[in-house]
Amino acid sequence: MATPAAALSRALAPVVKPHVHWHDRLAQGLLLVCCLSLIVFLLAPLAAILMKSVQDKSGAFVGFMQFREYFATPALRSSIWNTLWVALAVTAITVPLAFIYAYALTRSCMPGKMVFRVIALTPILAPSLMSAISFIQWFGNQGALKWLLGGVSVYGPLGIILSSVYATFPHALMIILTALLLADGRLFEAAESLRTPRWRKFLTITLPGAQFGLVSATMVVFSYTVSDFGIPKVIGGNFNVLAVDIFKLVIGQQSFNKGAVVGLILLLPVLLAFVVDWLMQGRIQAQFSARAVPYAPKRAPWFDRAMLAFCIVVALLLLAVLGMAVYTSFIKFWPYDKSMSLRHYSFGLIDAGVIVSFFNSLKMALFSAVFGTMFIFGVAYLLEKTRGMPWTKGAVRLLGAVPMAVPGMVLGLGYIFFFNDAANPLNGIYGTMTILVVSTVVHYYTSSHLTAVTALKALDNEFEAVSASLKVPFYKTFFRVTVPVCLPPILDIGRYLFVNALVTISAVVFLYGPGTQLASVAIL
Repeated sequence: MATPAAALSRALAPVVKPHVHWHDRLAQGLLLVCCLSLIVFLLAPLAAILMKSVQDKSGAFVGFMQFREYFATPALRSSIWNTLWVALAVTAITVPLAFIYAYALTRSCMPGKMVFRVIALTPILAPSLMSAISFIQWFGNQGALKWLLGGVSVYGPLGIILSSVYATFPHALMIILTALLLADGRLFEAAESLRTPRWRKFLTITLPGAQFGLVSATMVVFSYTVSDFGIPKVIGGNFNVLAVDIFKLVIGQQSFNKGAVVGLILLLPVLLAFVVDWLMQGRIQAQFSARAVPYAPKRAPWFDRAMLAFCIVVALLLLAVLGMAVYTSFIKFWPYDKSMSLRHYSFGLIDAGVIVSFFNSLKMALFSAVFGTMFIFGVAYLLEKTRGMPWTKGAVRLLGAVPMAVPGMVLGLGYIFFFNDAANPLNGIYGTMTILVVSTVVHYYTSSHLTAVTALKALDNEFEAVSASLKVPFYKTFFRVTVPVCLPPILDIGRYLFVNALVTISAVVFLYGPGTQLASVAIL
């Protein structure tokens, strides 16, 4: 038993603070730089939109006058309703289709699952407006199947809905697939031992287990449709939506203040969808058990045939959209002269200078993949594997979640207001390849950041503990241990940034200069 004197001596003993090495200070300094970078390239542009929305053209403060003028214009006011109901319609079509498709891939024993999965993911590799162009060739005024619409025009809400369903289908499918693959096989084994019918297992096991994936898919599809610019620009006709309104106000009318108002309005539904998804995802951890076993489907001939038939129909529809775009690129003069020719490639790529835009896209995608991956993984490492600065780490984590809730059009508009200001020291990057790369990395930051954090959390913290005890700087541990072990997710991040940078439109449509036009913008 300790004596009172011993207890008193321990209480009065000086507190020994842990020794902070210079490389800990270096890590903290780098984290601070990363935090400031996110503030400058993410928060500051959003703040610029907010400021612009309450100013007039001369920069004087006018309060909510711009909002009142916007809502007093019937055509602009109708854009809000048009955007919302089209997004809801696309969501109501896409999510059930993706769920049934994912259900077929995970719950049936049909053949060719890998082929169907690859086909379903192909729309990700093309700009969203490609589907709009293809549907025009199928159902437009000179379309091959125009008669199927019975006199209804594809230019307008119908075309936007069809094209958006095609573009958002793979995004919903990937999320729902993940949710269904995480099902606990023991629940199905118990249900089968009790001779529970298939429909009841679906209602009591499958749907409750996939509810979070369904919510996430719903929010992703809704947000994508609300914020997409390429599809309504190509096939929307005179049907007004918010994303196109921003483009018309800023580029067509040079009304930057009203463009800022529309940008804030566009931000609200996407932000609401993000908050709902975030709240639901906070409960997902309780759904899984450490003892869970993968579910292995059993053969059921009639069910397998039905699922195979459904997947064949969906896959053929997806291939028809892609195939029409490829086919008509070789047609001499659609639909009057259907002889095959390479004239569009020679004229479009060489004579019209699109080949220059294509190489700009490749360059931008490569820079985004390389520098974006380095920055994103480096930030995640500083957050998860270094010591100190808890408040700064909390701020960086919060900032890392913000880009998911910001539509590309809004981000691009914010970059105009913030970086196109002559008083801004960073004004020199406006219109250059640098701002295109930065905006793309920021736009797709959240998904890549979550991938990096997930990979780093799976690593044992003993690596850093041993390095610290041996006084080995963190950067040596990073390059010698962490990077080699985490190479697969690092490559996934790079691939994700590269593909999305190639096809992105919304964030960069305001930011390119005479020598930095991208291929995705050149085809508008």
